[in-house]
Amino acid sequence: MASEPDIVLSTLRDTDRDRYLACLLSPEEKRGALAALYAFNAAIARVRDVVHEALPGEIRLQWWRDLLEGTAHGDPGGNPVATALLAAIEEHRLPRDTFLAMIDARIGDLYNDPFPTRNEMEGYAGETASALIQLASLVLAPADAAQTAHAAGHGGVAQAIAGLLLLMPLHRRRGQLYIPLDILAATGLDRDAFLAGQERDRIAAAIDAFAGLGLEHLTKARAAGRVPRQLFPAYLPVSLAEPVLRDAGRHGAALLEKNEPPAQWRRQLRMVKAQFLQRF
Repeated sequence: MASEPDIVLSTLRDTDRDRYLACLLSPEEKRGALAALYAFNAAIARVRDVVHEALPGEIRLQWWRDLLEGTAHGDPGGNPVATALLAAIEEHRLPRDTFLAMIDARIGDLYNDPFPTRNEMEGYAGETASALIQLASLVLAPADAAQTAHAAGHGGVAQAIAGLLLLMPLHRRRGQLYIPLDILAATGLDRDAFLAGQERDRIAAAIDAFAGLGLEHLTKARAAGRVPRQLFPAYLPVSLAEPVLRDAGRHGAALLEKNEPPAQWRRQLRMVKAQFLQRF
């Protein structure tokens, strides 16, 4: 019979292969807690994928909120990820408010309302991807985590934008839009025109600007200073952002129909190389 840590790692392998590898490249004694963080993140990020209406999605997210606030009904023991998450929070003294903010940010994923401005999109990325890097840093080396807050903030936004670009065909089919409206407006588009997909040159310009925003944050993350070796595993997924961001500008409007990530072996090699060089 598989142990609880093995079950959580197996769940992570199935739901977020990149962060699963990041776990394996982390110190062995930290893997259980990191796997719990990442599996929790995958669970709340995938809610829109497993529900057909917003209300059931909100109920799923509320279950996680109740769990973290200590008001959940019943024993969470039937959910290994939930049990492991609570243990990680307790052992590493992780701030529950950060998890609650992550859940609140994911409520927006259940609806099709776009971000009015880039600042609001950056706030969403900060409460999701950036927060996850900071939580992982607290697990890895709590005394050093605060000194890399700027790197985590900017790196998370770059990583989030790369992920949103990869998911753009899926989001378009759902009627979702994550490119902020102020970026669209600067290229002469609105939400409906972008999703319609007819004005290819303008759409390509909007995608290029969105990818450029991600590259801008990646540059700032790198300029924030070298991440201490003991914290670097938290940044391994950020190392996958640059190829996606640069390819987006080249593919342009074609991303509306198809956007495949680099092959799994290439992503794995890039993370191993980043770990060896200590550079994302």
